[in-house]
Amino acid sequence: MTGIVDYNAGNIKSVERALGYLKVPYVLSKDPRDMEKADRLIFPGVGEAAYAMDQLGKTGFDSFLKDWASSGKPLLGICLGSQIVFDYSEEGDTKCLGLLPGVIRHFDTIWAETNPSEKEKKESDTPMLDCTLKVPHMGWNDVTYCNGSSRLMQGVPDGSDFYFVHSYVIHPDDPEIIKGYATYGTMVPAIVEKDNITVFQFHPEKSGRFGLQILKNYVKDDLADGGLPC
Repeated sequence: MTGIVDYNAGNIKSVERALGYLKVPYVLSKDPRDMEKADRLIFPGVGEAAYAMDQLGKTGFDSFLKDWASSGKPLLGICLGSQIVFDYSEEGDTKCLGLLPGVIRHFDTIWAETNPSEKEKKESDTPMLDCTLKVPHMGWNDVTYCNGSSRLMQGVPDGSDFYFVHSYVIHPDDPEIIKGYATYGTMVPAIVEKDNITVFQFHPEKSGRFGLQILKNYVKDDLADGGLPC
């Protein structure tokens, strides 16, 4: 059975609908005790990091998720859930769960370091990056596999499009755990995986048949007769 962590961070209904389409059992709860019989967890979320961490603390899910991750059981993070598994987020100057080493940075912070000033552009003899992209990064973007890709991408072609909505970017300490990336004015880690933890910056549950294939791969042990075609 799959547990869906509900910590008032939004994006729950779309995950429920996706699992309902796949016809697999799941439990949705704000109480960690309800997850004790789950075989795997989905940790979704849309919203602000500091608020999310406050909610996790109030419900007890902060310590529960740390214990779950250390036990080796599968954990899948989506969007905000893909970010706050790391150590720290610039959003709200927030200490996060620390399940994976790394930080979360705003697009503007990254671009400020890589984009030259107007004076530097005028004085340079070579073309320089001028990023005028809008934040948040919102919409469909293709994902390129790297470092062997993820076990959950079976049946999903390299370069497939997925739906993104985010203003902050994952920066793992170890680049080898990045298994897929998009490009949006900078390299955007889109799939990160280490041991039993896999996180997606994009929304599989909102990404059509390839997104459903990812979720199908994750819950395959609960699918009857292979589940519905995606």
